[in-house]
Amino acid sequence: MPKISACIISFNEEKKIEDCLKSIIPVVDEIVVIDSLSTDNTLEIAKRYTDRIHSLPFAGYGKQKNLAVEKASHDWVLNLDCDERLSPELQQSILEIKDELDRNNAYSMARKTFYIYRWLNHCWYPDIKTRLFNRKTAKWADNDIHESVIGDDINVVKIDGDILHYSFDSFSDHLNTIDKFTEISANELIRKNRKVSIISPVTHASWTFIKLYFLKRGFLDGFAGFAVAVLSYMHAFIKYSKAYIWQKYGHPENSKQ
Repeated sequence: MPKISACIISFNEEKKIEDCLKSIIPVVDEIVVIDSLSTDNTLEIAKRYTDRIHSLPFAGYGKQKNLAVEKASHDWVLNLDCDERLSPELQQSILEIKDELDRNNAYSMARKTFYIYRWLNHCWYPDIKTRLFNRKTAKWADNDIHESVIGDDINVVKIDGDILHYSFDSFSDHLNTIDKFTEISANELIRKNRKVSIISPVTHASWTFIKLYFLKRGFLDGFAGFAVAVLSYMHAFIKYSKAYIWQKYGHPENSKQ
């Protein structure tokens, strides 16, 4: 039977990492944690479940996850973020295919998000993620954000069950993430020489709202669905606004030098 290494990256996740680790214990043979120099009790909690813990400065989401994969003992790796859990159905699906993992080189599953007070069944669902793969044929793209699994001739098979994503506990959490992630995403647009026009913030933001609230039927998720669509509109608007301003007038960090 192939063995599976769980690869987790963490930073100040004392409130959520334990439930994440508990959910993967039934299906994995080792747990590797790459911690970005946490200052809370994250490491103390992680030590209850594994001694394979490495403290390294944060290098970007894709790079950090690849560091965890490199530290793993086994070729099959399962990745979860600290605010994610395996549902019982997903645990069972992984156990059922574990003997025959090598028939494919990667497996994906749906992700369901709990947003502040309820599960989102539409606007962010199903959010298909490839999280179980053979590192001989696949790896994480070195993106600073929105990292994904890539590989030559990668064959991804979807399995049943959900990753349970406990995302934002409050609107403040969501707004703080928007500020952080739009900074990273805008920098990536600049780095890739993506042309951003004066109307890009509105067009991208409007499409994001239409897709989530109407096409994905986010209105069926009640007020939470409306809030997600509005804040996702804001996320896209700010991201492209930052990129437009930086392209036209220069990055503010550069002006300080």
